[in-house]
Parts: sequence; structure tokens; C-alpha cells
Amino acid sequence: MFRSVLRFPAVLVVVLSILFVGACSAPTTDETATTDVVTGPRTAVVDDEPRPVTTDPAPALPVTVRGVDGVETTITDVSRIVVADRSGTLAQTVYSLGLGDRLVGRSTPSFPAIEDVPNVTPGGHGLNAEAILALNPTVVLTDTSIGPLAVQEQIRATGVPVVFVDPDRSLETVAPDIEMVAAALGVPDEGSALAQRTLDEIAAAQDAIPADHPEPTVAFLYLRGSAIKMLGGPGSGADALITAAGGRDAGVLAGLDAQFVPITSEAMIASAPDIILVMTHSLESVGGPDGLAQLPGVAQTPAGKTGTIVDMDDSTLLSFGPQTGQVLAALVEAFYPPAVS
Repeated sequence: MFRSVLRFPAVLVVVLSILFVGACSAPTTDETATTDVVTGPRTAVVDDEPRPVTTDPAPALPVTVRGVDGVETTITDVSRIVVADRSGTLAQTVYSLGLGDRLVGRSTPSFPAIEDVPNVTPGGHGLNAEAILALNPTVVLTDTSIGPLAVQEQIRATGVPVVFVDPDRSLETVAPDIEMVAAALGVPDEGSALAQRTLDEIAAAQDAIPADHPEPTVAFLYLRGSAIKMLGGPGSGADALITAAGGRDAGVLAGLDAQFVPITSEAMIASAPDIILVMTHSLESVGGPDGLAQLPGVAQTPAGKTGTIVDMDDSTLLSFGPQTGQVLAALVEAFYPPAVS
């Protein structure tokens, strides 16, 4: 009996030791949250077509508007509209105002409904005055993201109304830009309705962020094959979307002082992204996820180790137009997908 009493505490000590070791090796709450994060590549999908706010707009003309270049322009006819900007925002906006059937010329970024509209920037970003004038435009909407400026001035000199809008694109410019385009085209009421719908969709997308979501660090990479490999920083446009979707921009956290810097091993490792965000064609241009993993430093990042890549259509991601709420909703879904059991 005495020996049994002595052995019992020894057994108890062993049991308690096992429990203690198990408790120490069990994942903490943070570690559990990390393992619950869904990894691997995925595409953030937005509807192919912007949705017109009306099917029967009735432009009230003439109108006189002041462009961001300070020039007052009077528009008397919007039957033949040409839009030219790098991001494709103007085409999205004109179409969403219900005036898509009046587009006769557009820049390279597009969507299925306007693919047959002549591209006035077939080489990428360069305008040609003769090609635009051959379309007999009654108004040209453009900005300084595309040029050369001498071409836009040459078109204006022929008497065609040319309206310059703000070239900056951000969440803060979405509604004002829509209303500016609508005013120039004589449909201010439709512009107000479209701006409000877009703001409501942005708010709804942010409301959909899970209440207990992690704050993923997201690096935006701008890629064009072997020629261009850039990491986004403050002011890239993607930083605003990442923050609005509940994430943290990797370039900002890494202390970048420019909108874009060349990708280096040091820059990528310092940014330490959990997710890499990239345009779909950009990803294809480097050979897909496998090719992306070969870029300097990518394989050494958390995102590179887990293959967590989110891609989105090139003409949509940074457009900051009427589809911004849908873009943000798609990013939220891609950043926080439900875990597969």
C-alpha cells in the first residue's frame, strides 16, 4: 500500500508533463488563424460588361465644361464620341451612362461590348490625329495619361471639342470623374445616379469583409514579360484597393518611396507579402505562376512559398471607374475565400 501511494504521484507527474508539452506545442490562436488562410493561385472575377445606369439617356445640349487643363469647351453633339486614356476608365464610364452606342473610337483597354469599336491607340499609348479625325468625332474625352499632347491639341485646333479629365485614378476620384464625364455629355442626372450606385457598391464590398479577417500583406506586381518587372508602392493605385479590401500594401510597408520600383530580391523579401496581386495578362506574360516564382526574391516570400497569387483582368483592376465596387468585391472574395474543409 505504501509503494502504491509513492508510485501514484510519479504517474501523475508524467501525465502532467505530457499535457504541458502538448499545450506548449499546440498552435496559438495566431498560428491557427494562419493555417486557416486559403493559399494557392486564384482569379478575382468581375463581370465582363459595365452595367448601363439607363438604356435611354437624353443628352441636354449644348453644355460648356472646364477641363482639368483649364480650357472651357462647348459640346453641341455627342453622337460620335472618342475616348482615349490609358486605364480605359472613360470607355467604361460612357458605356455605363447608357451612351455606349455612340462610341466610335476608344483606347486599348476594352470589354466585349466595345471590342468592335476602332482602337485609336493600337500601339499601346500613342495617339494619331489623322486616325482619330477620320472617325468624324463630335467630342473627344481624354487625359494626359496618353498622348503626345500635341496630338490632342492638333485635334482641338480643327474645331473638335476636346475635354481633358483628371488623369489621377483613386477611390476618391471615382465619383467626381463620373460626374465630370456625364456633365460633358449632357447627362448630369445619369451621372449622379451612376456615381451614387458606384459608391454604394464600394460600401457594400467593404461591408462584406469578414469581421474577424486577417490583415494580409499584399504586393502588387506590374509585369510585361522580361521587359518590365515592377513592385507597386505608395500611389500605385493598387495600394488604395488593397487597403480598402482590408489588406496592407507590401510596398508601402517596405518603405518604398515611389509608385513603382524595379523588382529585386531585396525589395521582394523586404515586402514579405502573404498574397501577390497581379494583372491576368501580366501573369501570363511571365509564364504563369511557375514563371512568377522565378522572379527575383518571389520564392523567398510567404506568398511565393505558398503560391498565393490573385490575378484580375488588366483593363479592370486599376480602372477606378463605374466597376470599382465590383472590383473591390472580387478582391475581398479572393483575399478571404472560404476555407475548404
